[in-house]
Amino acid sequence: MAELGRVITAMATPFDAGGALDLDGAGILARWLVEQGNEGLVVAGTTGESPTLTHTEQLDLIAAVVDAVDVPVIAGAGSNDTAAAIELTEGAARVGAAATLHVAGYYNRPSQAGLEAHFRSVAAATDLPVLLYDIPGRTGRKIDTDTILGLAHHVDTIVGVKDAAGDVAETAALIARAPEDFVVYSGDDALNLPLLAVGAVGCISVASHWCAGELVTMLDLFAAGEVAAAAELNRRLIPSY
Repeated sequence: MAELGRVITAMATPFDAGGALDLDGAGILARWLVEQGNEGLVVAGTTGESPTLTHTEQLDLIAAVVDAVDVPVIAGAGSNDTAAAIELTEGAARVGAAATLHVAGYYNRPSQAGLEAHFRSVAAATDLPVLLYDIPGRTGRKIDTDTILGLAHHVDTIVGVKDAAGDVAETAALIARAPEDFVVYSGDDALNLPLLAVGAVGCISVASHWCAGELVTMLDLFAAGEVAAAAELNRRLIPSY
């Protein structure tokens, strides 16, 4: 099992009726998600409305969830501004996050050299594990496999990737060439089982808000070699993805 957990929810962020951050609600939701079987939480990621939060709100949110649960809290600290990503990363470490998640620079569409320099700068700012987040459909730029591999082999704190690129064959090639302890998480619920089949360790999921227990069971079945049963459970889950 990956140290950060196998089934990890990219947690939604509660707001009150006036649009203010609801920290009490965040703690309640986080505890409930853990009770449902989640083994880790991503907080203040893009599912958690990070583009609409100030940096202070993001760090307050991360701190509130760290205080509420006893599973690893992975802080969404990504930005298309390297200085902002470093600031958020340093803040996440101060408030007790177990790791940080960094999306590729969105809108800017940086070169691969630019992406590498950005991620190296972020990783240099912390001793926490860093997960990359590859979601080209949202960012406009894929993190190329060679770029990920260069970082994985040469930056000790870059430990894995949330893969929402939608190319199972390319993910298989990445896993085949990555360091043995480099982890890949499915970042697209529809591809959770296919990515497990090529070596992913689990999923950073949105659907786990409502089906964490079933996802844990699917991973357990797959790990036990009960692939047909895992596939049948996955087929039942697909309409909810």
